[in-house]
Formats: sequence, structure tokens, C-alpha cells
Amino acid sequence: MNFKTPFYVIHKNELDDNYKKLTSALEKHWNNYIIGYSYKTNALPWIIKHFDSLGCYAETVSEDEYELAKLVGVTKNKIIYNGPIKTKESFLEAVQNECIVNIDSQREIDWLDEVKEEKKSIGIRINFDIEKMCPGQSQCPNEGGRFGFCYENGELGKAIKQIREKKVNISGIHLHTSSKTRSLDIYRAIANVACKVKEEFSLDLDYVDIGGGFFGGLSTKPQFEEYISIMEDILSKSFDKKKTKLIIEPGMAVIGAPISYVTSVIDVKDTEFNRFVVTDGTRTSIDPLMTKSSYFYSLIIDGERIVHPKQIISGYTCMEHDRLFEGNNMPTLCIGDKIVYDKVGAYTMCLTPLFIKYFPDVYLENNGEYQLVRKAWKPEQYVMNSMIED
Repeated sequence: MNFKTPFYVIHKNELDDNYKKLTSALEKHWNNYIIGYSYKTNALPWIIKHFDSLGCYAETVSEDEYELAKLVGVTKNKIIYNGPIKTKESFLEAVQNECIVNIDSQREIDWLDEVKEEKKSIGIRINFDIEKMCPGQSQCPNEGGRFGFCYENGELGKAIKQIREKKVNISGIHLHTSSKTRSLDIYRAIANVACKVKEEFSLDLDYVDIGGGFFGGLSTKPQFEEYISIMEDILSKSFDKKKTKLIIEPGMAVIGAPISYVTSVIDVKDTEFNRFVVTDGTRTSIDPLMTKSSYFYSLIIDGERIVHPKQIISGYTCMEHDRLFEGNNMPTLCIGDKIVYDKVGAYTMCLTPLFIKYFPDVYLENNGEYQLVRKAWKPEQYVMNSMIED
């Protein structure tokens, strides 16, 4: 790996092996399913096209993502269109093309008047109180989630009534909810809500869309088999596996683990308080929101080194808090050493800012062979589509 650092590496075998675990769990417990890869998690063109080749649908949440799916060759009816910021034009086109469209707002209900009669079939996103069902596990415990139509206050019922009055078929329900824990409890709750809504509103559904948010690629966390098994136990009481598809929309679960970020030490300096190890990588490339407290990493060094009691591994930016980790009692690092951060494929490339340096190279590793799948940006790429005054 004697490439110019920093760079990302996609480990293809790890990606494919992890994906196979997911499909095996689905085939065992609900062999009537759709996997929609979450574009927002990492929409690198090679990645989204690879998931398309594996049979995934494209799970998109904006007109830009919807158009990107079409641009890379995704079949028009293999797109899932979610989220509250759909444009009217893309919404109408997606419904006409028989994409899986899950409405999230009143304006989308109004737009249904312009859809041809024979094409009127949509899904609806449900907002429900996950905190009440799983105390302490939701991301918004006091304020509640902001997506979908609220079950508890009657907004869901009103929306269903409006849609039916327009003679539109409700073909599915979408129940993705964000949690802090990604626990099995969350998916047990989602499955129970799906059954409750189906029975209460007498819905005859083609699909139940669970959304994403699973762990994946981590041996110490719940496995795909556990998630799908729990949902099967509950959903099978109200839904016929042969008729109703189970849709899941993984992102981090399938792309988080198989990507690494490789950096090099470019300077070492001692101050009154610390030894700072400066690298050509940055915290914003593996943790753009700077919310994590630790990372999976390994060192590539030559020869024996004496142990240093404390080294602060830092990034290349001018921000003081661009400090990746504190190395205690680890080998003394020198210029040219490499630090490799693993399991950094989710919400990194898509959120990394164009701050000081631009997007790095991305390589695909397949059985020890490396292929460049995205060239690093240079100033020429940065200024493209910009107007520059003479």
C-alpha cells in the first residue's frame, strides 16, 4: 500500500461477506424481501453501483440522490424514495415509474391529485413514540422524532383518510426511527407498531419498510440474524410472508465496517505539555461531526520502538480540537509511520468538508489487488462549475 496518503480503502471481500450474512438472515426468516441501500450513508459511485449489482434497490431521500440513482444506471422501478424534501417533479415521476415512494408530508398527499389513476399507489411513513416503548434509547427523548405522520395525535389517521378519499392505494408503511442504541428492543417495537397500525386501519399491505439503523460488521453487537428473527416472530402474527415484503434500508450496517482510512505521520513535536504526532489525515475524515470518543486503529511501523507514555495523534487542520486520540504507553511514532483507521465507511465520505484539503483518493482492495475508484480532488475539481471573475 505504497500510495500517497491519506486515502480510503474499500475492502471488497469484507463488504460482500457481510452483505451475504444479511441476505442469509433474510432468506431464513422472511424470504420475501427488498434491501434498499441507503445512499445518504455513503454515495460513492463505485459503492452504489456495486450494491445495485448485488440486487439492492437505491434508497434515496432527495431529488439529487434520486437523480444520482438514475445516472448510475439503477432501473427506474428499483428506487425507494423517502424523506420530506422531495420535489414535486421527482415525486410525480417516481410514482409514475412505480418506484417505492413513502410519503412524509401533507404536500405530497396534495400532489397525488396529479398522478394518473392507474399509478396511484404509495407508502406512508409513520411517526410514533419510540421513547415510550424503549425508554432512554431514542435520539430525541423529550422532543420526539420529526419524520412521518404521528400515530399518537391522530395525524396518521387523518392522512390515511385523505389518501383513501383520493382513491390512492396505500401499499406500504415505513417505520424507520433513529435510536442511540440500535438495540433489538427498537426493532421489536417497530414490528409491534407495524402490526398495530395494520390492524387498526385495516391496511392490506404489499410491504413493511423497517428502515435501517442496524449494527453490522461488529462481532460484539447484535447480528443480522437476531434482528430479523425478532421481527419475524412479531410480524408473522399479522402479515403473510408470501404476500407482504419486508423492506430494510441498511447503510452503516453494510458499508461502515469494510472501509479504512490510511494516514501518515508527517511531524512530531514536543511542547511544555504534550508530544504531538501530526498526521496528513484529519478527524473530520473519520468522524465529521466529531462526536466519537474512540476509533478502531492500527499502526504500521518498522522495527522495535521504545514506548512513549503519552502521544497526542493530531490531524492536519488548523483546529486545535483536530486530535484523533491519545496514545498512552504505545510505540514512539516517527515521521513516515502509518496509522490506519478501520470501520470508517459510514457518514464519512459524504460529510467530510472541503476544509483546507480536498477529497482524498479512494481505492478498492480485492484479494490484495488495489484499484483506484475515485481520484483525489485537486483545485481543478474544486472550482468546476464555479464562476471566476477575470
